Amino acid sequence: MEGNQAFTLTQLNADDAKSLSTLMVSNQDRFQRFFPMTLAQNLTEAASQAFILLKNVEFDLGTELTFAIRERTSDQVAGLVILKNIDRTIRQAEIAYCIGAKYEGKGWTSNAVAQIAQRAFKTEKLKSLQILVHVSNLASIQVAKNCGFQFIKIIPEAHTSPNENPLDMLLYERHTHH
Repeated sequence: MEGNQAFTLTQLNADDAKSLSTLMVSNQDRFQRFFPMTLAQNLTEAASQAFILLKNVEFDLGTELTFAIRERTSDQVAGLVILKNIDRTIRQAEIAYCIGAKYEGKGWTSNAVAQIAQRAFKTEKLKSLQILVHVSNLASIQVAKNCGFQFIKIIPEAHTSPNENPLDMLLYERHTHH
């Protein structure tokens, strides 16, 4: 999926292990609260190699689709957008996303999430997409709004971060227009 942006959006590949691990480790404080599992699986280059293999199996099976947001000039992994919790029966999925601090504020995340939403509706034939976000994560809330997601409700204790009590999360949804 090419954009005319300073980033590209593609599936992860084996060559991304070093770049992905570097992204995760250098943004550890940023990601540990809402991306704890992904962070834990990418603390070394070897761990990232295993993570990428797993993500590509899931991608091929259609159970979870993980995309890399890449800086176009360097091909470095700047962030991730994940289409997860895909339920093909009710045609619904969740979109999760993260981006490195040095790439924040460029509009890349909103643009990437919009592209993945479009793919979810067109290619994956889903009808409903969800984003779960913590009330403190203002940048993430803005991404949801930028991409046409509407606030639905607060889900109590929907996310547990390491060494914290379960957190209430805001549910945003977007539906296909068909």
